Amino acid sequence: MRILAAGDHFVRPDLLRAALTAELAKAPAQRTTEFTELTLPWPHEPFGPVGTVVEASGTEDMMIEALEGARICVTQMAPFTEKVFAARPELRMVAVSRGGPVNVDLPAATRHGVAVSFAPGRNAPAAAEFAIGLMLAGMRRITTADAALKNGVWRGDFYAYEEGGIELDGATVGLVGYGAIGRIVARVLRAFGARVLVADPYTDPTTTRADGVELVELDDLLRASSVVSLHARLTPETHHLIDAARLELLPEGAVLVNSARGGLLDYAPLPELLRTGRLGALALDVYDVEPPPADWPLHDAPNVVTAPHLAGATRQTAHRAAAITAAEVGRFVRGESLAHPANPEVSTTATAGSRSRS
Repeated sequence: MRILAAGDHFVRPDLLRAALTAELAKAPAQRTTEFTELTLPWPHEPFGPVGTVVEASGTEDMMIEALEGARICVTQMAPFTEKVFAARPELRMVAVSRGGPVNVDLPAATRHGVAVSFAPGRNAPAAAEFAIGLMLAGMRRITTADAALKNGVWRGDFYAYEEGGIELDGATVGLVGYGAIGRIVARVLRAFGARVLVADPYTDPTTTRADGVELVELDDLLRASSVVSLHARLTPETHHLIDAARLELLPEGAVLVNSARGGLLDYAPLPELLRTGRLGALALDVYDVEPPPADWPLHDAPNVVTAPHLAGATRQTAHRAAAITAAEVGRFVRGESLAHPANPEVSTTATAGSRSRS
């Protein structure tokens, strides 16, 4: 059985291979496992649309060549499109080491009988810590003061009452979305002494009560929170969830953080809200266009903290991604149900023989 480890410069092929070797050693397969490796160019080259998928690294032809003879592929960014599946009928499984398999054309995978899995929660601790960092940077002017000092300007004026920051201790912080990342953020915020509000229509109220946070409607959260952090998934339902009308609900001088997905937020009203002080600070790791263009209006708006989509960029995330993905491969090889199937209608019980081209 041949397995292709199609890694990149973050979730590297050697990490994937090491995790797979350890997982498959738990219950040795009856057949010999052969590994091949491919290193895709991300993040040294940006990901983007490839064929029928929107976020991928490399090319379809590159994958078709690398997949020769492979029954299973583990990857983070490789493009899996109709063209790739049609060219490699021996492929039986694609295990994606991301929180969602956005680099896989799932309808095509299902038509070709390829099981697809993903790795939810792989970056939850990293993303939660980064969100807290963005909050603190925005609330306390950390990056603004740093940039000024490096340019020889001592911003002692930030001690003036009108310019002073706000504390998490005693603050009301609203979390829009309460999945794996939001729950860790809430735990850290409560340790700081914050009151935490949550808006998430899919969250069980017993969960929020047990966690010591308050489940409320989104508009009520926005009206009450001096800090708001976005942690929802981007879907057609949540696109521009925080639009111009909802931004007007925020208290004067509120801090807004988005480290989830750019499409959750309508960016157009933000420059004016910052210039008037209606919005006290904005901290971003994601954008409506990535990377933002040179003439992006927020580049010269006041009190903006920016980072280049780095929330999940820790070595621990890479190792967790490889381990979660390898565990799914182990289940597949042993004929067990996948823990994180993206297309559960595809059988995961047979690894012998080639699938049909239908």
